[in-house]
Amino acid sequence: MLQEHIVVQPVIETERFVLRPPRKSDAGLIGMHTGDPRVAKGTRSIPHPLPPGATDAFIDKALADARDEDVWIIDGSEKAHAEVMGVISLLRMDRDQSQIGYWVAPAFWNSGIATAAVAALLDANPHEADRIFAEVFQDNPGSARVLTNCGFDYLGDAEAFSVARNSTVPTWTYTRKM
Repeated sequence: MLQEHIVVQPVIETERFVLRPPRKSDAGLIGMHTGDPRVAKGTRSIPHPLPPGATDAFIDKALADARDEDVWIIDGSEKAHAEVMGVISLLRMDRDQSQIGYWVAPAFWNSGIATAAVAALLDANPHEADRIFAEVFQDNPGSARVLTNCGFDYLGDAEAFSVARNSTVPTWTYTRKM
């Protein structure tokens, strides 16, 4: 019998979806969405094309006991939506700080899902962080609006390497005092 490791992190319920830890069974939908170049190019770490095993490795890392990042699936299945609408995460940093990251499947762009997911995670504040940071690529103003709609303040310009683009991309950095 195959047994799945259970991750101890909160499940966060909203009116539109549930934020829950990933499961091995999410691999197909995560792989389908992250295989879309529009999703991959909006992130630092998702390669394009998506190599075999990348999704399974992502899930294994998210389920590891010795992880520094908590990952939640934006799951709308209990609310008559898709089971995997996107992913949101919090990376632990020093001095009671965390960094939030997220992507949403293109079918749910401009639907408020990203804003609702970020707001829900901030309200729950599972890391009990004093401050949350975020960065978005400057060619993705929609993600910047998500952050400002959720109370983030612009901190400055920077740049980050995108694996999918194989290049350094200008970013906007944001912060929110909790």
